Parts: sequence; structure tokens; C-alpha cells
Amino acid sequence: MRWLPGLRVLRSYDPSWLSRDVFAGLVLTTMLVPVGIAYAEASGVPGIYGLYATIVPLLAYALFGPSRILVLGPDSALAAVILAVVLPHSAGDPQRAIALASMMAIVSGVVCVAAGFARLGFITELLSKPIRYGYMNGIALTVMLSQIPKLFGFKVSAEGPLRQAWGIVQQMLAGNTNLVTLAIGGSTLGLIMMLKRYPRVPGILLRHSGHAGCRHLGCLRARGRVCDRPTAARLAHAGRSIP
Repeated sequence: MRWLPGLRVLRSYDPSWLSRDVFAGLVLTTMLVPVGIAYAEASGVPGIYGLYATIVPLLAYALFGPSRILVLGPDSALAAVILAVVLPHSAGDPQRAIALASMMAIVSGVVCVAAGFARLGFITELLSKPIRYGYMNGIALTVMLSQIPKLFGFKVSAEGPLRQAWGIVQQMLAGNTNLVTLAIGGSTLGLIMMLKRYPRVPGILLRHSGHAGCRHLGCLRARGRVCDRPTAARLAHAGRSIP
């Protein structure tokens, strides 16, 4: 039981906690799913593997983790490091990129466990705050530049933040913006910003519920009739483009 504290918590679990835990799990899921997909793509691997990296650690920590309130999720600080290794060695092959990223995860896990046994956590205090803040802001900029094209419904193949920013501007000036995608994405983003004033309202949960509805419908219904196939195809494409 010492190595499986999650089982000890389960034995003393109060059933009255269940409703709140389920609600907290739904909110946490709506937050971690888009984050996991975005960080996976920023790391150079398919987005679905970001979901694997989000779900499996949570299940493992439920058994082996010593804290009931600690939240685990994808770390943006690792995206640039993984991309720097995966991009040049994968040569554009998704399967090779997955293998490289998986091996990096295994090696990193072994090193972290060894560092924990050696009590080397104090090394992180040697990094100054300006360095850490600058690194995190750079990661945030990288993720933002990778998601803006999806918000506007076009693709940018340029590499590097300056080229990506210029590519976004060029696509917008060329009129390649998908208005349906922008309307749905912009309205849901505005909804999240507006609902921040009301902490008790799960804005992100509402956003993803609406997004899931648009994705599964794939077509807007007008006056009780289903739209034609070309329109349905365009709207389905717009739904897939929403970040």
C-alpha cells in the first residue's frame, strides 16, 4: 500500500465526494484535451498522441501519486526541446517522429526517477526567474502562432516565428480566411473571455460542448431541412479547422 497510495485513498473514499469529483473531472478534461493536442503538434508529433500523454499519466498518478489535489498535464516547457530533437531526425516521417518522442519520454522518465532518488531537485533553483519566464513566454508564442491559422481556417507552412507571423499576414491579405471557422472560433473565444467574470460558470466546458456539437453535426440545419452536400462538406471542414 505504500507504493500505491491511490488504493488507500479509494478505501476511505466518501461517496458524497463523487458528484463534485465528476464535475471537476469534466472541467479538467475540457482544459487538458486542447492543451495536449496543441502541445503535441508544437512538439512535431500528431495531436492524438497528445491525448495519450494526457490521459495515461493521470491514470497512473491516481494509483502512484501521493497527493489527491495535484493536477498533472502536458508541459509547454518541453515542446521546444522535443521539437528540436524530433524535427531534424524524423525527416517528416510521422511514425519516426512518434518513435523518437516516445523514446525521449522513456529516457526522461528514467532520468527523473534517478534524479529523485539522488535528491537533485535543488538544481532547478539555480535557474534564474528571467530565464524561466523568457523560455515560457517563447513557448506560449510558439503555440499561439501554431493555432492562429486554425482559428482563421488556413494553413501556414513557414518555419520559425517571424516567417510564421508573416505567413499568417499574407494568408489574411490574400483573403484565404474561412469566415465560418473564424465566426465559430471567435464567438467561442469571446464566450470564454466574457464568462471569466463569472467564476462559477464553466466557460471552457460550455465552449467545448458547443464545439463538439458543431463537429458531430457537420452541417447546419435551416428551417428543418439539411443543407446540401457541398455546404455540409465545407462546414465539416470548418469544424475540423477549429483549434
